[in-house]
Amino acid sequence: MAENIEIKKVDGKSLDIEAADKEKLKAVFPQCFSEGKLDIDKLLSLCGEYIDNDFEKYKFEWKGKSECYKIAGKRSTGTLRPCVQESVDFENTNNLYIEGDNLEVLKLLQNAYYRKVKMIYIDPPYNTGNDFVYEDDFKDPLAKYKEITSQTTKSNPETMGRYHTNWLNMMYPRLRLAANLLRDDGVIFISIDDNEVTNLRKLCDEVFGEENFVGLFTIQSNPRGSQNSKFLSYVHEYVLMYAKSMDCLEIKGVEKDEGSISEYSLKDDNGRMYRLLGLRKRGGAWRKEDRPNMFYPVFVNRETHAVSLTKMNDADIEVIPQRPTGELSRWTWGKDKFIQEIDKVVAKKVNRTGEPDAWDIFRKDFIDNDNGEIKTTKIKTIWIEKETNYQNAKNEIKELFGNSEIFDFPKPIYVVSRLASMLFTDDTDIILDFFSGSATTAHAVMQMNADDQIKRQFIMVQLPELCNENSQGAKAGYKNICEIGKERIRRAGAKIRAEHPEVDTGFKVFKLDTSNLVKWDDTPILDNNTQDLFTRMNNMVESIKTDRTELDVVYEVMLKLGIPVTYKIFETQVNGRKVYSIGEDGLVLVCLDKSNGGITPEDITAMCDLAPAKIVAAENAFKDDVALSNAYYISKDKGIEIELL
Repeated sequence: MAENIEIKKVDGKSLDIEAADKEKLKAVFPQCFSEGKLDIDKLLSLCGEYIDNDFEKYKFEWKGKSECYKIAGKRSTGTLRPCVQESVDFENTNNLYIEGDNLEVLKLLQNAYYRKVKMIYIDPPYNTGNDFVYEDDFKDPLAKYKEITSQTTKSNPETMGRYHTNWLNMMYPRLRLAANLLRDDGVIFISIDDNEVTNLRKLCDEVFGEENFVGLFTIQSNPRGSQNSKFLSYVHEYVLMYAKSMDCLEIKGVEKDEGSISEYSLKDDNGRMYRLLGLRKRGGAWRKEDRPNMFYPVFVNRETHAVSLTKMNDADIEVIPQRPTGELSRWTWGKDKFIQEIDKVVAKKVNRTGEPDAWDIFRKDFIDNDNGEIKTTKIKTIWIEKETNYQNAKNEIKELFGNSEIFDFPKPIYVVSRLASMLFTDDTDIILDFFSGSATTAHAVMQMNADDQIKRQFIMVQLPELCNENSQGAKAGYKNICEIGKERIRRAGAKIRAEHPEVDTGFKVFKLDTSNLVKWDDTPILDNNTQDLFTRMNNMVESIKTDRTELDVVYEVMLKLGIPVTYKIFETQVNGRKVYSIGEDGLVLVCLDKSNGGITPEDITAMCDLAPAKIVAAENAFKDDVALSNAYYISKDKGIEIELL
């Protein structure tokens, strides 16, 4: 490179999460940093948390927790390589299927999908003793991944002494990375059973914040009951729900059933149907002392039944909120709300022992809102519908694969669809599942899009774990779980597309691999092998690995620059040189073409005339150092950034 010219190089690693978080903290609390180091005591003091040397505080600890922080923060040097031949409608689809260890994949998604995911649903290993337990390697995660993909399911028996610890060490870094991907109005749903539900709740409290706990759904998954337990027959599983930010969360209600609708049997003068609800607080926090400002008298005219907060004449009787036992209670409305909604307040004479002239206060609850739409009701936390039976999931698989149960323990489409239907979604929303398994989530998203014409997008991530040789999947010819998941999406997509051709049933397949960019091999050279040394030096002549395609490189550039890999890529000619244009508006231009002597200043000028935000080029593709130097000044004069590979 020409002297005094320093052109930025594309970073071959994933987002530095720790550095990014530190910069956010520094922007808010610059006084807590000295020589780049965080003074944690000063930060705590500024937040009103003073050091008191009290070591007996409540903590959720386990062996390996500190290592989990390091694993989550360690930047990935891998990439995602496109696999067009295994994809469906690769050029046009907005859906992704990623084959790889979800820990590394989640790291690689940080730049491009940071705070862009609306919903995450995962069905992780339940830690029943036979589930595969991901063994993360802090030193060389990609090498460990290669090793894992050649293994079938491992066991995690309770007798090994690290039963819960292994599971926690697997889950924590993945949840931490997943939290970064959620939008402020996003949510995560996690299926789990009794083995780890307690630990999962504590884990999520730490990752998402206990204030963002929304609820725990209990789902009747096996009405006939499981016989695996020694004493009890389990019929249920759970789904844990956390919001990214409770302040931003919006949840839809569900339509009222016939029984609920029948309760609205009264009609006002305008023909609106309503029911009467007691204005006195029932249930928790009902006492006067709980909300003193909601304890006040209401005056009722015995003759007209008119209500007021002031006594108008002798015919008015005072009504105060009290339980039938005489204990003072409170109203559900304050005075301001009462005055504002007084046209909805109704007084009725009631039968009360020892009180011949007893009255109570009610409010009209209309079946519709001001726009005439029927009101919804809150979603219940116990689901016992027939659709939640997990046998349905097996039937769904059989229907697609010719009456063959090729996957163990799939989830019903209904469960994922119902969870997703709780959210207000639009065409830009992404649903992520990084324990994809049989790809139920992808199937559910496509079916929902067909039903309501919303163009949700999915991202599936799955470890290509080998099928057990005795499994139905292996006998059907599938080598690993990913092959089953991809085939399910193809078959389900074809079925949906036959009736709804407008639905995006395609998916781009990507596979986790080492970076396409060459880096120096610093492993020890054995027996002073000079040939090995020369080979390594020759490999460094090229900045891109010789066994990788140009498309591999372009997608790695997109990931590292924070561009979603669903953006379209256009191959074009600029000044007679092959260039890849990313995005409909040519957001980034990538040039790897070193033909005819290499990239010249004229080529760079022509690229700049297309006004991209950035130009990325292979360093060894330039004609010479002078051409590279001129490229730097040309792009700088045009206000366009240039980066090298």
